[in-house]
Amino acid sequence: MRPKLTEEGVLEGARFIASPNFDERPAACGIELLVVHYISLPPGSFGGPAIEEFFTNRLDPRAHPFFATIANLKASAHFLVRRSGAVIQFVPCAKRAWHAGESTWRGKPRCNDFSIGIEVEGDEKKPFTAAQYRRLAALTRVLMARYPISEVVGHCDIAPSRKTDPGPQFDWARYRAMLGMNGRAVRRAGIGRRRRDALAGKTSALAARPRLRRRTPRRR
Repeated sequence: MRPKLTEEGVLEGARFIASPNFDERPAACGIELLVVHYISLPPGSFGGPAIEEFFTNRLDPRAHPFFATIANLKASAHFLVRRSGAVIQFVPCAKRAWHAGESTWRGKPRCNDFSIGIEVEGDEKKPFTAAQYRRLAALTRVLMARYPISEVVGHCDIAPSRKTDPGPQFDWARYRAMLGMNGRAVRRAGIGRRRRDALAGKTSALAARPRLRRRTPRRR
């Protein structure tokens, strides 16, 4: 049975750890974009509690040298997909998580306003796991069934001057094919040449509408 979302957009069956780093979405602002990120804390390490501590403002800056550089940041995501495929939710989908930062997509700034952010535990050096792709695709299908999400992009697409995630190890073709197995047509949206080069030819943006016109998003 496919997991369900509550009225507030909480995924039933997923572990929920409430983050204080969220606020209300603007009035009459629909959810139309899904943003995929990667995260590992400390960088290159997996499985510890640091991501949960970071998103709940409990990260000890003395625990690792890198933590001192981010301990005062206030950030969150709606979901985290662990290496095992386990899903943790930090912010209800109806609320605005603080995952995108300064960002623009198709000329629209402030992507946090109209997006859902999913962090996939990983980095730019190690391949993501089969369990992560399965759970990410399943979660994407649940979210698309509930919200009018028209496109799925990487953080690198909405903030190309400062972000590279989900990085070259993320297999967009595999993810796209898994979504297509569910009978929902998925096409690539255009991305800039700089981003294609940075990702070594891997296309990162996805569009969920079969007749979506291909175009290159404006960069600001």
